[in-house]
Amino acid sequence: MKKNDIDEDLEKFYGLVGRNVAKHREIKKVSQLTLAHGIGHDSTTIISLAEINNTKHFSLKHLYKISKYLDIDICDLIRK
Repeated sequence: MKKNDIDEDLEKFYGLVGRNVAKHREIKKVSQLTLAHGIGHDSTTIISLAEINNTKHFSLKHLYKISKYLDIDICDLIRK
C-alpha cells in the first residue's frame, strides 16, 4: 500500500472515530462540554474539532477516557 493510500485511509478512520464518539455521546445525552469536562478539558475544542471537521484527532488517552466516561467499550469508538 502506498503512503498516500495509508494517509487517506487514516483520515477516513479519524472521521469514523469522530462520528462514533458523537453517536455514543448523543445516545448517552451528554453535551460536548460535559464530555470535555469529564475527560479533563476546559473547553469543547478537542471534542468538536474531532467530531465535526476532523481537524483534531483523539489520542488513545482521549478514547480511553471517553469510553470510561460514557461507560462503553472502547472498541465501540473504533468499529465501523
